[in-house]
Amino acid sequence: MDEYGTEEHRADAYRTVDTPAGPARITFARAERPSGVLALGHGAGGGVEARDLRALATALPPLGLTVALVEQPWRVAGRRVAPAPKTLDAGWLPVAAELAAEGVPLLVGGRSAGARVACRTGRASGAAAVLALAFPLHPPGKPERSRAEELTGAALPTLVLQGERDPFGRPAEFPELPEGAELVAVPGADHGFAVPKRGPVTQQEALAVITRTVADWALRHTG
Repeated sequence: MDEYGTEEHRADAYRTVDTPAGPARITFARAERPSGVLALGHGAGGGVEARDLRALATALPPLGLTVALVEQPWRVAGRRVAPAPKTLDAGWLPVAAELAAEGVPLLVGGRSAGARVACRTGRASGAAAVLALAFPLHPPGKPERSRAEELTGAALPTLVLQGERDPFGRPAEFPELPEGAELVAVPGADHGFAVPKRGPVTQQEALAVITRTVADWALRHTG
């Protein structure tokens, strides 16, 4: 078990994909007989080692879902600052095309900035549905700078998992979502889905909310 209460992520393969923004890298956690593949991008402040991404990469393959953790070209190149949204999208779409060729339904998602990319490009990627982990509805303390249109404009079935204490947007701040979209609150969690030691749930319980919810949703959309 690691510090997040999950087994250490073990990937069976890595793949580099050339994109207009530079090489991107996929780390696979493969299901033995996959019914679908879930592509997950990271946020602007971290990589694929994020606790929620790691937990999903551990929990979903035994259920028949391959998880593909995608490192954007700027992270692969060792840069510390994420580029503009158009460049992020350009670095994502060729990866989604590569994963669509796996021959099973493709779901796309990510955490924070990665969730924004997945929402903006979901239809263009040919995905069946979008997963938004810790969607950054607005910069902290600036609710007037809403990014809700990216989320509501995804035009695909969308699952949002949002921490109750997320300064980038608490669940109650979200607008009414379109038909086919759903919002699930993670008790006591912040933007990184960390919970206080004396909070309503333990860290392991918070991650279990995420993995169970995503597993049920993903299986519905992959048949």
